[in-house]
Amino acid sequence: MTAGVDTPDRRGRTGLDRHGRDLTGNPGVRIEQVEVLSCDWYVLRKTTFEYRHRDGHWSRQQRETYDRGDGATVLLYDAGRRTVLLTRQFRLPAYVNGHPDGMLVETAAGLLDGDSPEEAVRREAAEETGHTVGTPERVFAAWMSPGSVTERLHFFAAPCSRTTATDAGGGIAAEGEDITVLELPFEEALAMVRSGAIADAKTIMLLQWAALDGPFSRRPAGA
Repeated sequence: MTAGVDTPDRRGRTGLDRHGRDLTGNPGVRIEQVEVLSCDWYVLRKTTFEYRHRDGHWSRQQRETYDRGDGATVLLYDAGRRTVLLTRQFRLPAYVNGHPDGMLVETAAGLLDGDSPEEAVRREAAEETGHTVGTPERVFAAWMSPGSVTERLHFFAAPCSRTTATDAGGGIAAEGEDITVLELPFEEALAMVRSGAIADAKTIMLLQWAALDGPFSRRPAGA
């Protein structure tokens, strides 16, 4: 008996080896086998499949995928003061892969954990920054590392001000979070992208959106 397959894993899940087996959207892909390598919290799978190339021949391939669920992120901004609200926290994967101290500056973000993307970003904004925001603006969704990670990240933006600050933020201590809240002039945040001081992909994408199409865009009205 295998946890996560025949018997419940620590999160009560079974049948994790069936993921992807019923997909029919691409006739050039035939899933043959799905093996669960790990399901301690998130799920690491090895999938064997046949793939039809452009010249018509089929090849047998294997890929490992890491499934942590989908997530959502939100850029909090004050258009009147031309500031953005970001966070700083320690990220072990970045630290062990060359980041000087692992302390990344980011937009508030988190996994959906059963909530809708809109509910998730409102939850994460409150937990991480202490701001209670209204209905966020949907910006786009993107797969951040589609070669190995299944996660699709939903991007949002929402205005904030001193009146939306209802708590100190800082994350959930019981989950090991120790988050610093940063309010930065928007131009300074863009300069940090250029210098490498902001090196988190989702944050760079939202800041670029804010400059090109969002609240700090210089596009003519109605364009």
